[in-house]
Amino acid sequence: MKFSIGIVGLPNVGKSTLFQALTKKQVDTSNYPFCTIDPNVGVVEVPDERLVSLASIYKPEKIVPTVIEFVDIAGLVKGAHKGEGLGNAFLANIREVTAICQVVRQFSDADVVHVNGEINPEDDRQTINLEMIYADMATLDNRLEDIEPKAKSGDKKIKQLVDIYAKAKTFLDTGELLSRADFNKDELKVISELNLLTMKPMLYILNADEADAATEKPGFLTISAKVESELAEMPLNEAMDYLKSLGLQSTGLERLIKASYELLDLITFFTAGPKEVHAWTVKRGALAPVAGGRIHSDFELKFIRAEVAKWQDVVEYGGELPAKEKGKIKIEGREYVVKDGDVIYFRI
Repeated sequence: MKFSIGIVGLPNVGKSTLFQALTKKQVDTSNYPFCTIDPNVGVVEVPDERLVSLASIYKPEKIVPTVIEFVDIAGLVKGAHKGEGLGNAFLANIREVTAICQVVRQFSDADVVHVNGEINPEDDRQTINLEMIYADMATLDNRLEDIEPKAKSGDKKIKQLVDIYAKAKTFLDTGELLSRADFNKDELKVISELNLLTMKPMLYILNADEADAATEKPGFLTISAKVESELAEMPLNEAMDYLKSLGLQSTGLERLIKASYELLDLITFFTAGPKEVHAWTVKRGALAPVAGGRIHSDFELKFIRAEVAKWQDVVEYGGELPAKEKGKIKIEGREYVVKDGDVIYFRI
């Protein structure tokens, strides 16, 4: 499953530095606003020790991890919804991503100016959220302007749309993101079709100084882009020692990926054999045929059953057949809900 995380923020908060560190993809991080004009895209393998453990059992010809796509989007300034700065490009690019990773600045560096003149993470977050709110209000205004005259004809479906759009606009007027609104199932379906910015899942990253890299703040994921840049250039053993010296157990990339999975409610299942050990991503709650469809459409259309084991059992007993002999593989039908870490052998 392809999903993309758009890295957004005000100019000079370190988002391009973070992107470069996470993807090991060189981008322009010059110290001036709008240096990132076209969105840079980097595809990163998702680290997963379970995949490594399964590969150690099967010693396959190929190992295929899941991947996550990061998109570095041009810096935003106040007035972006009116086209200020690179606002139009920002808003267009952000509509294309699955979720938003909003970077706000806490690090101190006299050589890197803050676009608003002072370092205030909460103000950064509020500025970006308000720009997205204004953009969504404009979208709703345009829709209402188009359909309100038609509602006067008595068309019930059009009247329903007017009511839903108006409800959304009223909520945005409070300064809150639409993702926090209480929509019923029918309303949510209508609103989702508009691809509104404030409906997208959102993470907040606090870009901190090295000394604060292990300090968490409620509502934020703390990452030091400077630390991540240094880690990206180190051999593995040196990187692990450096992490421990900072009081960290994992890299910012690993923590960001975990947080992204949780944000999007994703899980990973595996297929394993001597030819290939493969990690796959599905939405939590996906049924076995849907998971099979991630591999090939025939696996969903011609699904008969799924033989399912916990990855730990496959590793402990040394493969599919030994695990089956120990009674660790269960036969599941079309209504089986896939669990995170399942190793599945599909029968069609």
